[in-house]
Amino acid sequence: MKIALIGASGRAGSRILAELSSRGHVVTAISRNPEKISALPRVTSVSDDIEDTDALAQTLKNHDAVISSVFFSKSNPDTLIGAVKDSGVKRYYVVGGAGSLEVAPGVLLIDTPNFPEAVKPESSAGQVFLNKLKAENTLEWTFLSPSALFFEGKRTGEFRLGKDQLLTNENGSSISFEDFAVALVDEIETPTHIRQRFTVGY
Repeated sequence: MKIALIGASGRAGSRILAELSSRGHVVTAISRNPEKISALPRVTSVSDDIEDTDALAQTLKNHDAVISSVFFSKSNPDTLIGAVKDSGVKRYYVVGGAGSLEVAPGVLLIDTPNFPEAVKPESSAGQVFLNKLKAENTLEWTFLSPSALFFEGKRTGEFRLGKDQLLTNENGSSISFEDFAVALVDEIETPTHIRQRFTVGY
């Protein structure tokens, strides 16, 4: 497949890029700092302003799917969603956050007493993005939320999938960037969560 990856030089984005490349996909890696993008097979680095809907839409054209892996608090959901729609690409995948996951019926992780204040602006912006996607009926979108601890680790290929509830085990709630990338690319190759949010964790 031919895939456009917005935010390809980030911590999650770089792992997604590596996973896509290793599976033989052709990737347009979009970043404000293309020099930070790893040189990988079938990867073309592009510098683009994600605040410019028209320019971004032109870059996204003629791809099979688009992935967003950017900070919600540093981007505009209307611009990103609008650019994907204007490009004509139907399949849109978003690297989400854990704050909007439920820890009990009607209780979100972001609303729990120990949720870090420093992370709340990003998590709140992620909730806004998800709600905008839920109102979107033209794109075949998917929003993948990581577990509470999202960290640099190893690619094991062993994890669990869930829907709207935070996944936990005896060690807490966690997923590596590497295994998150596996779950996301699995979904791209075999879509099972169209117009849905799902989550991944150990």
